[in-house]
Amino acid sequence: MSALLYYIVIKPISFLPFPLLYLLSDIVYFFLYYVISFRKKVVRDNFTHSFPAMDLSEIKVIEQKFYKHLADIFLESLKLFSISENQLRKRFIKRNPEVINRFYDEGRSVIIVGGHYNNWEMAAISSNFQIKHQTLGIYSPFHNKYFNKKISESRSRFGITLVPQHFVKRYIVRNKDLLTVTVFGIDQSPTSRKHIYWNTFLKQDTAWFVGAEKYAREFNSPVLYIRIIKVKRGYYEMEFEILEENPANTPEGEITEKTARFLEQEILEKPEYWLWSHRRWKRKREAA
Repeated sequence: MSALLYYIVIKPISFLPFPLLYLLSDIVYFFLYYVISFRKKVVRDNFTHSFPAMDLSEIKVIEQKFYKHLADIFLESLKLFSISENQLRKRFIKRNPEVINRFYDEGRSVIIVGGHYNNWEMAAISSNFQIKHQTLGIYSPFHNKYFNKKISESRSRFGITLVPQHFVKRYIVRNKDLLTVTVFGIDQSPTSRKHIYWNTFLKQDTAWFVGAEKYAREFNSPVLYIRIIKVKRGYYEMEFEILEENPANTPEGEITEKTARFLEQEILEKPEYWLWSHRRWKRKREAA
């Protein structure tokens, strides 16, 4: 069944030219927003609590923009199963690769942090372009073995190395002579009760993973934030911003706090491009 879905639905969609892909995206948007109301209660609650000064009409405007963007991200993610390297290089550009390449020249591995903002999948798959480090992508394996294999093949076909979440430290230690950039997504709700950092984010009590900060401090790897800019439909640019050059000297929680503030600024500028359908605030401080 999984193979049938892949070869009958996913793969043919991935071969669509971009104009047809976005025509299909418009249909998907209408279906998600108006027909099945996909996670609309979660999205509405997240917007309402994050922007309490907005009235319902203002929230609905951003909400509709978010669902249009969500449909685009979904179809663009399917496109990645067959996109060519030339197309990817044209549609996702790094503005300042020299910022990260300096650390390679200094012989230092790097930690990159970012959130589920704009097309993070396209950012991940094109990570090795324009930079000198070997990119490590951390992932949680899918339960479906067939799709886990196909998605891993798609994500790694332009050179990044995928490392299961539970194997990251062992990989870094075993390959200590390899200069790497390890990419951490930091804005999912933590599942563990341990090693959590709490702050106020988008006006809400928020728990954060501290894995990126933990590795950065332990190995004294510089931490960079990736800012993803949507230029127009299907075209993105990325900027690297240095959060901390010497993490070993920082107090606990400082790097995570800086990361949260960078992501919050990005969301406030263009809120429709963040993943609002995620139940980000399901963990409460009292329960922890």
